Amino acid sequence: MGRRSERLSREGIIASDLAGEDDVIQVVSRAFDVLRCFEGHDARLGNLDISSRCGLPRSTVSRLTHTLTRMGQLVYLPNDQKYRIGPSAVAMSASLLRGLQLRKQIRMRLQEVADDVPGTIGFVVPDRFHLVYLEYARAPHAIGLHSSTGSRIAMTRTAAGHAYTAALDAPIGDALMADIERELPKEAHILRARLAGNRIALRDHGYVTACGLWSPHINGIATPLWSPQYQTYVVVTIGLLAAMYDDARMQREVAPRLLALAHEIQSLIENAEDGFYEAGRVAAAPSAPPPAFQKETTKSVEKRHELAAGIGRTRAARSLRAPDGGRG
Repeated sequence: MGRRSERLSREGIIASDLAGEDDVIQVVSRAFDVLRCFEGHDARLGNLDISSRCGLPRSTVSRLTHTLTRMGQLVYLPNDQKYRIGPSAVAMSASLLRGLQLRKQIRMRLQEVADDVPGTIGFVVPDRFHLVYLEYARAPHAIGLHSSTGSRIAMTRTAAGHAYTAALDAPIGDALMADIERELPKEAHILRARLAGNRIALRDHGYVTACGLWSPHINGIATPLWSPQYQTYVVVTIGLLAAMYDDARMQREVAPRLLALAHEIQSLIENAEDGFYEAGRVAAAPSAPPPAFQKETTKSVEKRHELAAGIGRTRAARSLRAPDGGRG
């Protein structure tokens, strides 16, 4: 791979975050912005709806939806004068969902914790300024917590988002922070005010908490994991009712369960050959948690970037948790 591919691999951030906008094809980026507006298969949106959601001019949205419809990514509904996800997009999604053994293994472990912890347990992946639930489990008696696989949560207002941004190397995290400030200025100050403290918490304890940011009734705790398949961080997160679990109780009672769960999932990820969407070789997870989270040295980060670009051999990723240790 060339230098452009290496830039694209850095912590899962697109090249524009580090190298300016010149090497990004804007029409492709905007087309994906349009598709992101359709959060569910049944979502029906008009050009004005899409324009409002993704912040693009209506004339630009009209050209993009026309092209995406011709490609089968969208379908136009003449009676509603709206669009919905098309067959090509559905087929693409279906092809990615072949061989779910790894995800099933992850979901089983999430549910085991959810059976004991009265909240929501999520495994999320980053998508621009949001995170998406790839797998999800919920305690049967959990109150006021509703999500599902595919749900999107804000990076700025959740423990999962705060854990993800805290795990990024400082230059990359700062570049992402600058993008959020440019695109979502009203939301960015929430994350900016807590970023330094989140980095310290992650370094010292292996997890991040966020209380009352998404909702005054919900507290969250989360820890990031490095994914060699996606070359970025993914996050395990737990969301709980604030009335039952304040910050102190989360750290005392929930953090150990979270870190043990994250350790098991990290082991599954490291031993899977083909990532979250393909059936992989799943090994039994060790019982003991790994050493305390430590920031990687500049040399190790550079080495990982080289590996991400296809230089050298792959190696198992380090987990980011401490032994003392949703919607997060």
